[in-house]
Amino acid sequence: MARRRQIYEGKAKILYEGPEPGTLIQYFKDDATAFNAQKKGTINGKGVLNNRISEHVFTLLAGIGIPTHFIRRLNMREQLIRQVEIVPIEVVVRNVVAGSLAKKLGIEEGTPLPRTIVEYYYKDDALGDPMVTDEHILCFGWASQEELHDMADMAIRVNDFLSGLFAGIGIRLVDFKLEFGRIWDNDYGRIILADEISPDGCRLWDMTTGEKLDKDRFRRDLGGEVEAYQEVARRLGLFPEGEADSAVLDMESHRKRRGK
Repeated sequence: MARRRQIYEGKAKILYEGPEPGTLIQYFKDDATAFNAQKKGTINGKGVLNNRISEHVFTLLAGIGIPTHFIRRLNMREQLIRQVEIVPIEVVVRNVVAGSLAKKLGIEEGTPLPRTIVEYYYKDDALGDPMVTDEHILCFGWASQEELHDMADMAIRVNDFLSGLFAGIGIRLVDFKLEFGRIWDNDYGRIILADEISPDGCRLWDMTTGEKLDKDRFRRDLGGEVEAYQEVARRLGLFPEGEADSAVLDMESHRKRRGK
């Protein structure tokens, strides 16, 4: 098999050249990072679970008219996606006070917000992904007014849909981040949803117990990271009881046999 050309490697994924022009293969790693990569580790099997969860969520979002980069899942760790020009802005949607918002404003974590907040962060690890306003985004040309409107509109629609989806399986969608990209038709650029939606980029709390079912378990040294990700996948109906464990184990066994 010919060696694939690597296009980009990030903290949680690797992008390879796709089989057709305008496509990429997105590979989900087990690497875990926090605090802008100041903390690093591994969550065995995380990539397998995030691949399935993100596939499921993106497929559902496409069903309600949200344009995304997702084409299809190729195997347990890889997806075929559209190649996009990533907008250098992370869009964070908050429904409940948690994380940096609690720390910055001194508000107790878990306090429900009276209205959903949409925040923007400039994607630059060296700068610590600083929070920016729409004025900064327009001033420095990171996105146009129309693109910013499209991103904000899609973020609210995604939030409305996912809040209901997760509430239906007993999970509270506290906050999450989204990334967007441009696809080009001649000189016309269109904004679509990119990256992934998984417990890596969402805060997900059990609605009854408040148990964290996301990457905060890694950030805060709570342990049980892979079990939390498996629980989200099980509740979404992606694995019958017990199959999430065996799927991860099978993948890890296969990876070790190949010496990776």
